[in-house]
Amino acid sequence: MFRLPSTRRIRRTRSLNAPSPVQQFGPCGRIMKNSAMVITVQDPASQRLTWYKNPLSVLVIKKVRDMSVLPPFIQLVRWLIQEKSMIVFVEHSVMEDTMLTSNSGFMEIREKLKSFQDGKDDLTDKIDFIICLGGDGTLLYASLLFQKSVPPIMAFHLGSLGFLTPFKFDNFQQQVTNVLEGHAALTLRSRLRCIIVRKNEDKEKPPLNLLVLNEVVIDRGPSPYLSNIDLFLDGKHITSVQGDGLIVSTPTGSTAYAVAAGASMIHPSVPAIMVTPICPHSLSFRPIVVPAGVELKIMLSPDARSTAWVSFDGRNQQELCADDSLRVTTSIYSVPSICAQDQITDWFDSLAECLHWNVRKRQKHFEELSDLTHSKYDDALDSTSKDNYLLTTD
Repeated sequence: MFRLPSTRRIRRTRSLNAPSPVQQFGPCGRIMKNSAMVITVQDPASQRLTWYKNPLSVLVIKKVRDMSVLPPFIQLVRWLIQEKSMIVFVEHSVMEDTMLTSNSGFMEIREKLKSFQDGKDDLTDKIDFIICLGGDGTLLYASLLFQKSVPPIMAFHLGSLGFLTPFKFDNFQQQVTNVLEGHAALTLRSRLRCIIVRKNEDKEKPPLNLLVLNEVVIDRGPSPYLSNIDLFLDGKHITSVQGDGLIVSTPTGSTAYAVAAGASMIHPSVPAIMVTPICPHSLSFRPIVVPAGVELKIMLSPDARSTAWVSFDGRNQQELCADDSLRVTTSIYSVPSICAQDQITDWFDSLAECLHWNVRKRQKHFEELSDLTHSKYDDALDSTSKDNYLLTTD
């Protein structure tokens, strides 16, 4: 049993709901003990990858419809099989890809690969490790494949944006080896659990239940009318949204659609849910951040002129009709994203490289300004001397 040392040092804790460094307040007050009330997480600085046993199976996901990814894909898969003796899983469509089947290097290892089909095969407890080759969309797709516990994801930047893909493919052998040996930091990216409850849906049929890594978007779809939806937080009506729609996002998704709609950028380790209006009809309706763990409920307002449409990380678009409700809260299943360096360096490098955050012309130093001032002053003196010379000669 754990005991406090004699110095009575108090351990600091963190939770997804709110920071709670001390559980007791004065001689009488304390937080009620309720296991469902607080979801504890690690100190982000101590989040390091640990393997309880050597990983044996790896899922390799490549960007689709991009021929430039094929040579790195073949090189990586061959190395994992021949040098690391790992069981490699790929999508079933990869096995039938004509651009790959015409490659002699791929055909040499094709029979050694295991395949799966999305929506048919269950990958739970089959994959130890995931490697993504592509852009941010590739990592989002990997997240969608696992609706519960997600294996650690190592993402190589071979796509167009690369905000979530910190690794360069150069020297991939050493980088993958370091990860397999447990020499890597992790960023635990929270996901949102989204459930659509239908008024007239079959009671025996389970409601739509999805986990999203970036955001869930509620908008007006093809309707020419403003969206008119009610927003509830833990059952309390907060406001009505009139505009083009609403974005509910994770901190990871704060640098995606939300930032384009005017939201702040939040580090993925911050426990929060972001609520961002899309072109609101009220100029005072600004984006807000609420604690992770609360439940948001979104419904059509009684005065709504049309239905709304919901999409989850840009997929699975659903219509939200009258008396239907969308429930959104923080999932307990986060995405363990492997860092190329560490949480802080990777995130700020991505801000600088992908969004050109705080890029501006350099302000001149006073010495440079004084040089310019002297130059202008000298020019003025020269001009004055010339005028005086002309006056004198006249």
